[in-house]
Amino acid sequence: MIIRIKKLFANRIVKNASWIIGEKVIQMLISFVVGILTARYLGPSNYGLINYASSYAAFFMAFCTLGINSILVKEFIDSPDEVGVTIGTTLVLRSVSSFLSAITIIVIVCFVDAGEPTTIWVVALSSLGLIFQVFTTFNYWFQAQLKSKITAIASFVAYIVTAAYKIYLLYSNKSVLWFAFSLSVDYIVVALFLFIAYKKNNGKPLRFSWKSGKRLLSKSYHFILPSLMVAIYGNTDRFMLKHMMDTAEVGIYAIATAICSMWCFVLSAIIDSFYPSIMEANNNNEELFKKKNKQLYAIVFYVSMFVSLMFQIFAPLVIKILYGVEFIEAIDPLRIVTWYTAFSYLGVARNAWIVCKDKQKYLILIYTFAAVSNIGLNMIFIPLFGASGAAVASLIAQIFVAIVLPLFIKPLRENSVMMLEAILLKGIK
Repeated sequence: MIIRIKKLFANRIVKNASWIIGEKVIQMLISFVVGILTARYLGPSNYGLINYASSYAAFFMAFCTLGINSILVKEFIDSPDEVGVTIGTTLVLRSVSSFLSAITIIVIVCFVDAGEPTTIWVVALSSLGLIFQVFTTFNYWFQAQLKSKITAIASFVAYIVTAAYKIYLLYSNKSVLWFAFSLSVDYIVVALFLFIAYKKNNGKPLRFSWKSGKRLLSKSYHFILPSLMVAIYGNTDRFMLKHMMDTAEVGIYAIATAICSMWCFVLSAIIDSFYPSIMEANNNNEELFKKKNKQLYAIVFYVSMFVSLMFQIFAPLVIKILYGVEFIEAIDPLRIVTWYTAFSYLGVARNAWIVCKDKQKYLILIYTFAAVSNIGLNMIFIPLFGASGAAVASLIAQIFVAIVLPLFIKPLRENSVMMLEAILLKGIK
C-alpha cells in the first residue's frame, strides 16, 4: 500500500513537472517568434526603448515580491488551514509594494530622461505590469497542490492573447506606446484566469492579517537583497547603454542576448535531470557526489562551447535571416556574449552543490560582487565599444562570478576546483 502511494505521488510530481516544462518550451517558442516580428517592426531604436523600459520593471521586481515568493510554497504546505489568509495578506503586501514601485519608476524616469516624453510614457506603461503581476501569487498555491497544469494553461492562454495583441499592433501599424502595454496585457489575462481557477478549485476566502503579514515578512525579507543584486547584475547593461550611448545600442544588445539565450532551455533540462542523482549521491557516497557534479559541469561547459562556436561561424547568417540587415550590428555583440552562457550555467549547475552543502549564505557575496563588477566593467567598456562593450563586461563578470571569485571564498573553493577539473575532463569517468 505504501509503495503504491509513493508511486502515485511520484507520478503526480512527474506530471506536474511536465506541465511546467512544456509550458516553458511553448512560451519560449511563442515569445521568440513574436519577438522577431516585433523587433523587425520597431527597429533597433524603438525595440531598444522597450527593453530599456523592461529593465526598470525587472529591477524593481525584487521590491514588488518582497521575497515572499521564495517561501510561499512551504507556507501553503506547512499551514494548509491558513491558505486564505496567506494569499490574501500576500496580495495586499505585494499590491502596496508594486504600486509604490511603479510610482517610483515614473518619478525616476521623469528625472533621468527629462525632455524625452516618449521614453517616459513607454516606461510608465511598462511599469503598470508590476501592479497586475501580484496575482501570480496564486501560482504558488497551485504548485503546492501539484496542480501546475492550471498555471501552465493560464500562462499559455496569456501568451497567446499577448501574442495576438502584438500581432494586431503589427498589422495595425501602432506606435511603440502600444507595445509598452503588452506586459500588462499578459499579467491581466493571467490574473483573471488564476483567480477564477482558484475559486473553482475550492480556494478558501481571501483575508488580510497584520499578524500573518509580519510573519511572512520576517521570513522573506532576507531574500530581497540577493534578488536585488541579481536584478542589478542582469539589467544594468541596458540602463547604462541607453544613457551612455542610445536606445539603438540597447536594441542591438537585446537582440544579441535574445539569440544567445534561445536554446538555454536545453541546459536547464540537463541540469534539472542531474539534480536528483546529485542529491541522492550526497546522502550516500561522497566520491560519487563529486563525480556527478563534475559530469554535470563538463556537459554544461562543452555543450555551451559547441553552441557558442556555431554562433561564431553563423552569427551573420542568423542575424540576417531572423532580424534583417537593420540589426546587422548585433553580430559582434552576439559573438562575444555567447561565451557568457557556459559560465552563467555553470553557476546554475553549482546550485545543487550549494544546497547539498548548505552554503546558500555565501550567494549574497557572489551576487553583490556580480552587480558591482558589472557596473564598473560597463563604465569602462560601453564608451569604447557600445553594445559589444556591454557584452565584454557581462562575459568577464560572469567568468569571475562562476569560477574565480569562489576560489577566494574558502567554503566555496572546493567547488571552483571541481569546475576547473571538470573543464579539464579530470575525474568525470
